Order: sequence, then structure tokens, then C-alpha cells
Amino acid sequence: MGSRSRARRVAAALGFAGLLCAVLGVIMIVMVPSIIKQQVLKNVRIDPSSLSFNMWKEIPVPFYLSVYFFDVVNPNEILQGQKPQVRERGPYVYREFRHKSNVTFNDNDTVSFLEYRSFQFQPDKSRGLESDSIVMPNILVLSAAMMMENGPMSLKLIMTLAFSTLGERAFMNRTVSEIMWGYEDPLIHLVNKYFPNMFPFKGKFGLFAELNNSDSGLFTVFTGVKNFSRIHLVDKWNGVSKVNFWHSDQCNMINGTSGQMWAPFMTPESSLEFYSPEACRSMKLIYKEQGVFEGIPTFRFVAPNTLFANGSVYPPNEGFCPCRESGIQNVSACRFNAPLFLSHPHFYNADPVLAEAVSGLHPNPEEHSLFLDIHPVTGIPMNCSVKLQLSLYIKSVKGIGQTGKIEPVILPLMWFGESGAMEGETLQTFYSQLVLMPKVLHYAQYVLLALGCVLLLIPIVYQIRSQ
Repeated sequence: MGSRSRARRVAAALGFAGLLCAVLGVIMIVMVPSIIKQQVLKNVRIDPSSLSFNMWKEIPVPFYLSVYFFDVVNPNEILQGQKPQVRERGPYVYREFRHKSNVTFNDNDTVSFLEYRSFQFQPDKSRGLESDSIVMPNILVLSAAMMMENGPMSLKLIMTLAFSTLGERAFMNRTVSEIMWGYEDPLIHLVNKYFPNMFPFKGKFGLFAELNNSDSGLFTVFTGVKNFSRIHLVDKWNGVSKVNFWHSDQCNMINGTSGQMWAPFMTPESSLEFYSPEACRSMKLIYKEQGVFEGIPTFRFVAPNTLFANGSVYPPNEGFCPCRESGIQNVSACRFNAPLFLSHPHFYNADPVLAEAVSGLHPNPEEHSLFLDIHPVTGIPMNCSVKLQLSLYIKSVKGIGQTGKIEPVILPLMWFGESGAMEGETLQTFYSQLVLMPKVLHYAQYVLLALGCVLLLIPIVYQIRSQ
């Protein structure tokens, strides 16, 4: 009789424990999504108390800039009207360091900052040295010639004489270091003396000279502390809410984020929009597929076919015109009127006639498409590779002898890829707090509910057997 009484008490105790577990499991099922959401909201906003603040301020991800040059094989033949032939050189790899300074929190739920960048050459990751010589179009000479195409013949002849006196030619042989970070050119000094506002640079001229040890403009973005719906969105860049480089309000708008973090809780219908000071425009990437990066679920976003499409193919891009073939964007309006064009490397995803006009180009999606892998719950990038190409429109200009008989062509100068992936201690912290912990809570609620149901069955089974 005593053993039966003891068994009844044990069964009742287990049933009570089961009831508690079941109730706790149900409460967790109801509450955990809200708790996780609140935890994410707290840790992704731009606030010194958030988990991601130091990650936002001092980007811990090692970024690398890989630069490939198009070495011109037949410069003399091009001057005679023949098809350009190039060979790709590189990559020349640089470690990119970024840090934010002048971080100022404003009263309207925004924060202003300057982000500085510096680059350090990595010989062990590169295929070549900065002392390598590259034959390239002389951007200054050919741009100046294009700008004077409709000018008076007398001025063109004076320009031809000036180029000859200064020893300027249509093509130049420069080192990688000079092309990247700048070289002295007598033409710059001459132009700055007589036309002081024609060029934005006063000293050396280099394709990346303005980016090294400099900032990308004053960004003001929403913190998400007071109004979460606008988190990370750009309020102003250099004090303006839209630029004036383009010919439509839509193209001039500064949309999206500053390109480092996005709003959390993404879905496949989400898109990544950001403003790029280098491209002088906002860009939008679209969802492609789900993936996993170091155990962390990701959404991959890629460039749509319309990113650099011309106005006839994609009417909203009409504001970026005057346009040429589809797949290249004219950026002369924000690059001192030089006939420069932005595109994917090797004219990938562009009108095939562009790649066919230059020997040595081989566009393919594996090597030349760009992507960003984002953790959809937090909106934080895990892995990215952004690739862009800079090209120059060149042609013979009547009256300027240096341009010879050059046939009109968009000639690629170089392409570069910026890549970075979260790793090390930052990755571990991110994984444990924002991936592993929510996953443990998610499974714990169902384990508790299942355990509770099993324990609740014990007194029921005992009662049935007793009868």
C-alpha cells in the first residue's frame, strides 16, 4: 500500500513538472520570436551600447583591393586605326584599412561621420610588383582632346603644339605605383596655371590618388534608435540629400545605406540599395539565392542586368545619359568631363560589341560578376566581392595630331575588386550571440514542450494502469 502511495506521488510530481515544462515551452514559443527580435534590434542599431557598434565604427573585416590592368599590346597600331589588343596584368593586391572619425550623434536620430581609407601593397598576394610597367592610354591627353573636339581649329593646333613641347603622347608607359597613386605630369601644371578650375587635382595624377589616406565624404545616416524603420539609411551626403550630376531626379537621388549594413529581417523580396561616392550614384542589388557562410545562413545579392543598362534598354537609366552601348555608364559628369565609363569587368553583362571591339577580353560570370552575402536576420554582410571596370572612350580628333587615326572605341583601363569576409574572433562573437543563441532558444522551446507532454502522460498512464 505504501509503495503504491509513493508511486502515485512520484507520478503526480512528474505530471506537475511536465505541466510546468509544457507551459514554459508554450510561453517560449509565444515569447522567443519577440525576444530575439528585440535582441537583434538592440544590437544592430548605431548606438555605443549595441553589439555591432564597434564593428560599424572600426570595420574588423580584412578588406582587400585587387587591381587588374589592361596592358595595351599594340599602341602604335591603334594610332594607325587598327583594333586595340590588351592583356590583363595582375592582380596587384592591397590591404584596405577603414576607420570612421568625427562620429557625431545628432538630435534627429542620425549620426554623421567621415570614413577614411588607406591601402597597403601585399606582394605575397599579388602577381607582380608595383614597379611593373604598364602601357596605357594617356587619360589626360586623350580626355583633353575629346573635350576640344568641337573647339576651334586654331585652339586644337595650339594644343597639339603644347602636347609636343611637353612630350605628351596618346599612350604612356608608367609603373603600377604611378598609375595607382599618382605621377608628376607637366600638362597638369600647365592646365592648373592657365585654367585653375579645370582639374580637381593640383599635384600628382593617379587613378586611386584621391582615395588613399582620404575620406569618402561626410555621410549622415539614421541610427535606428528612435525610428527603427529608417535604420542605416543615408539622410545626407556632404550635406545634400541628392546630387546634381545627372539629368533626372530619380538618378540624382541618394538612396539606401552607405554600403556597410542594411536593415535586419530580410526576405527574398528585399533588395540592397546603397550610395557609392565613387560611382556618384545609388545602386541596387537584387536577391539571387540562399547560402551558408561559416555556418551562418546568408542571402546572396547580385547586380541586376539593368544596373548599367542604357536608357533605351531600361528607361529609368535615361537620366544617366548621354548613353552609348548598353552595359556601360557614362561617368564623365562627375569625373571632370573626361569620357570615362563604368561597367562590369571585361564588359560582362554588356552589349557584346564592346568586348568584340578589343582583343584580349573574355567576360564570364564566375570571374566578373559581383555579389554580397548578407545575414538576413541582422542585415550584416558576411562575405562580399564588388567588381567594377573603368574604361576610356578614345578616338581620332581632327586637328590634334597626337590622336592619329584612332578608331572610336571604349578601351578598358583597369578593373578592380573589393573583397572582404568576416573571420576570427568577430565571426565567433557574431555566430555565438546572433546565430547560435537564437537557435538554442528556438530548439529549447520545442524540447520543453515535448518533454512536458511526455511527463504529463506519466500520471495518466499510471491512473489507467491502477484502474
